Amino acid sequence: MTTKAFVFAAAAATALASQATAQENWTMTTTWPSSLELIETDKHFVDLANKLTQGELTIEFFDGGSLVPSGEVFGAVESGTIQAGADWPGYWAGRDAAFSPLATTPSLFNAVDYVNWIQQWGGAELYNEIYGQFGMVYLPYGVTNNESGFRTNEPIVTLEDLQGKRLRLSGLEQGKLLERLGGNQVSMAGGEIYQSLERGVIDGAEFSTPNVDWSGGFQQVTQYWATPGWHQSASVFGVMINKSAWDALSPETQEKLQIAADATLLWSLAFTEKRATEAYAKFDEAVEINRYDDETLAKVQEMANEVIVETACANPNSAKVYLSMVEYLEDYAQWRDASAPFNLGRTPDGPDAAALRDCAG
Repeated sequence: MTTKAFVFAAAAATALASQATAQENWTMTTTWPSSLELIETDKHFVDLANKLTQGELTIEFFDGGSLVPSGEVFGAVESGTIQAGADWPGYWAGRDAAFSPLATTPSLFNAVDYVNWIQQWGGAELYNEIYGQFGMVYLPYGVTNNESGFRTNEPIVTLEDLQGKRLRLSGLEQGKLLERLGGNQVSMAGGEIYQSLERGVIDGAEFSTPNVDWSGGFQQVTQYWATPGWHQSASVFGVMINKSAWDALSPETQEKLQIAADATLLWSLAFTEKRATEAYAKFDEAVEINRYDDETLAKVQEMANEVIVETACANPNSAKVYLSMVEYLEDYAQWRDASAPFNLGRTPDGPDAAALRDCAG
């Protein structure tokens, strides 16, 4: 090899090595502390992604709060301070109301609906459209079915029992719906709930599925549980990725991360339902469980529909997301209802698609 050829080859090898190094290491954190079981979905994704991208990308994962406060994860990814951050989209509804239905819905989607919508009815594109406004790519990789409901020290059996109650509740539409039902929304981080219940700062709280609530120790500071969790009929979790970091990856590596996300999405549904079942049995021995009757749930549905339309019509992006969801429900209803009683969940008597279509323009 001539000196000139050797120098060229060495320079090319150095350039390729530098490119590989740039792709090899990502820093990722989450909004969840290690004490809450929600972090298991994040860890599952990271483990699978690292296995699939071996030699191409290594994601170094940090528990929530260890790098930046939970509320600052969005900004850290947006700015490129870290390459990736796991989240629940609803935490960012103050930036754009459309993040709220991307995270959860009041009395509308169940977990299977979210999976169907994300995978086959255009939902994935909407996540990337909304997060894309902030220079991010988004991979939904976690889903849970309806959340537990309120945990209190006075029983909640009817809607009248909500009157005047100061309840920790997360979510934009959820807060508006609670206010219509006579309660008062109190916003606080998950890590603050236990002490607030213990000290009587709030009258009750919701947080997540039974297994996550058990890991939070709420059975130690409450005596009653009102179910089902109509405020969040399902929830989605995923990873925000800085777009520059994403674009630096090869298409093959991007595809492997997508595969890891899709696989984790399915795993998370079965994992959390199994864990929720186990936790329900433990709660049943520790507290008194009360369930709203069907008439009460129908009233909540009616009011939830009103809140959804009202909230969506105040924000074009939110209207666009909700319209896509309702159109999915209408489309899927044909087969879902025909296959009853072996179908995958209910077709809710949801909000008016025509009203949402008008708002979405």
